[in-house]
Amino acid sequence: MEEHPGQLTRAAVELAKNWRNDKYLRKLDAVMVVADAEVSLTITGGGDVLEPHDNIIGIGSGGPYALAAARALIDIPGMTAMEIARKAMKIAADTCVYTNTNFTIETIPAELKKEWNVEKSK
Repeated sequence: MEEHPGQLTRAAVELAKNWRNDKYLRKLDAVMVVADAEVSLTITGGGDVLEPHDNIIGIGSGGPYALAAARALIDIPGMTAMEIARKAMKIAADTCVYTNTNFTIETIPAELKKEWNVEKSK
């Protein structure tokens, strides 16, 4: 992000290239999710950068269950993104034996979003 400020997709592609070409990292079988106000991306250890058609992403053992639940919940009026995420992860935990209900959810405070958008537009 430092090399490509405000260009999440480009930064993700560069990260994926570096990940794929690094002697040690290319053997790392991992998945990373990155997002900003406009786009959500999944970066894989194989060097893929994937953008879902609906900006909803689920990773991990319960990822497909949470993804399906979130897609079903997204059309319910009045549900916030946080409520959808919590409910979808709860459904995934109830469905997948490898997923538990110990969730850590991190959000970016609105003040930081505003500061970042101001810096991005410069």
